[in-house]
Amino acid sequence: MKVTVVGGGSTYTPELVDGFARLHRDLSELVLVDPAADRLDLVGPLGRRILARHGHPANLDWTTDLDAGLDGADVVILQLRVGGQRARISDETFPLECGCVGQETTGAGGLAKALRTVPVVLDIARRAPAGAWIVAFTNPVGIVTRALLDDGHRAVGLCNVAIGLQRRFAGLLDVPPDSVLLDHVGLNHLTWERAATVGGVDRLPGLLAEHGAELAEQVRIPRRILELTGTVPSYYLRYFYGHDEVVTEQRTTPSRGARVAEIERELLALYADPTLDTKPGLLSERGGAYYSEAAVGLLASLRGDDGAAHAVNVRNHGTFRTLPDEAVIEVSCRVGADGARPLPTAPLAPDIAGLVAHHAAYEELAVAAARCGGRDRVYRALLAHPLVGQHDLADRLTDLLLANNSGFLGWAS
Repeated sequence: MKVTVVGGGSTYTPELVDGFARLHRDLSELVLVDPAADRLDLVGPLGRRILARHGHPANLDWTTDLDAGLDGADVVILQLRVGGQRARISDETFPLECGCVGQETTGAGGLAKALRTVPVVLDIARRAPAGAWIVAFTNPVGIVTRALLDDGHRAVGLCNVAIGLQRRFAGLLDVPPDSVLLDHVGLNHLTWERAATVGGVDRLPGLLAEHGAELAEQVRIPRRILELTGTVPSYYLRYFYGHDEVVTEQRTTPSRGARVAEIERELLALYADPTLDTKPGLLSERGGAYYSEAAVGLLASLRGDDGAAHAVNVRNHGTFRTLPDEAVIEVSCRVGADGARPLPTAPLAPDIAGLVAHHAAYEELAVAAARCGGRDRVYRALLAHPLVGQHDLADRLTDLLLANNSGFLGWAS
């Protein structure tokens, strides 16, 4: 199996290579593609050393030539970041001028990222071999995945939120992670865990009763919400349930992007050490915990047809009757060679269903804005966003978004 990683110069990449080295022996060729040759010259050799340390036979190469890297690929993993960390910092700061949350995957910042990312991703997918699986780890994953599917590609979106909570629940229950089946529902970065089933028994009620305070602290959402909904929401729900509190925090603290930029500089310095052959501990501060396990497990199912359960982004196709079939949802699925199929699941509770439907409508408009352009489409998407929704606010954010986005051209990891 040949896997091509677009955005392979990312500091995330050693995490992914480590996962392949430990968990996937069927990999024969791994190619890292990135326009940043200086990054590839650090990340590529480290990747080779990690594979060698584990005795993995795969060949790892790298290139700045996208078409050469895509040639013959069975799977294309997208982990690029258009505009790099400078663009992320912009996404996390310009909405604050209007009193709105500054975040790179939701709100006005998330739309800015989508507008930069979708055209680039579609160009890459159109140049990939026919029939290759496109695995989108690039945020905003739901919007990117919908754009890919609308364009006719074999695509699935992947996020590490679910696997992180699965690992957390397994640790509290003292059971193997793979024995925990999540009822993971919603949209990307707008999800809830409604059940954690082990051996046919839902253990989530007990977890909420015994560990509710810890879980609430982990996702930074009031415990009362967990208790009332009977769920563990993704920590991204904090931007919705505690919007004004988050804005107040963000106005007095450095952006996450600024900290990530510092971490990346430190990581790249570590990667330059020719004796380093393991992923450094600092990488855990970069984010993306369990990314490699999620990605390698998904690829094993797509290629090996094992029917394992994975939380991924797929078409709704009737899973939730409150959403159009074409919407892209994030749910637990059975995955095999023919793709991912949502597991049977109960309807969403009214409060969750309302927020999901609202955000799904925004995502549909966001895809249209990213594919077709135009100020009116950007404005309409922002007007539809649950965190915006006021005409004057949407108007001001549209101007700020377009002005800030104009400075970020080309793509980088």
